Amino acid sequence: MDWAAARVTLALATGTTATLLVIGLPLGYWLATTRWRGKVLVEALVTLPLVLPPTVVGFYLLLATGPHGPLGRAVESIGGRSLPFTFPGILLGSILVNTPFAIRPFAAAFASVDRRYAEAAWCLGASRIGTFVRVSLPLAWPGIFAGAVLTFAHTVGEFGVVLMMGGNVPGITRTLSVAVYDDVQALDYASASTTAAGLVAFAFAAVVVTHLAQRRGGRP
Repeated sequence: MDWAAARVTLALATGTTATLLVIGLPLGYWLATTRWRGKVLVEALVTLPLVLPPTVVGFYLLLATGPHGPLGRAVESIGGRSLPFTFPGILLGSILVNTPFAIRPFAAAFASVDRRYAEAAWCLGASRIGTFVRVSLPLAWPGIFAGAVLTFAHTVGEFGVVLMMGGNVPGITRTLSVAVYDDVQALDYASASTTAAGLVAFAFAAVVVTHLAQRRGGRP
């Protein structure tokens, strides 16, 4: 097991999940409660990374964040270096690719909450933010937890966008999935097998936890 790659993978999965919790919870709640007809466009944009090859997302992100891209020039002017082949670069790519794995479960969890609870809270004088924090969030928590676990697990196994944006820099952008690829390329099947078996075990445990959380939330 490449422990340096494991540390990068853990940091990437933690950062991605935390960021998508901050961004995804309000957006998921809005998608579940809004009656705006144009929300279908937002839903399509959120779902798009699910059907696009990660290498395509990585390619366009690489162009946008490179030294000649608009985002890349802006970041370089502020921080002095561009995003490709850095940890912030693969974090950005991971957040984009994992957006549907977080926001779609969050939206489904909020949609499953009976709207009458929120309306009752409003009648009792609670603000919309207070209702979200004290009523909707606790009732939707099992689905939110399942979405967070799914996001974390998918990030651990992410390969395409990480390789496109980060390459293979040991201790910085080299994740466990990239380590498996490198070991196979080097015909080191023993190391590849050990790492792959660990990823399979982790993925299986994450799926079990996700299903248990969904059942606890009342969904089959």
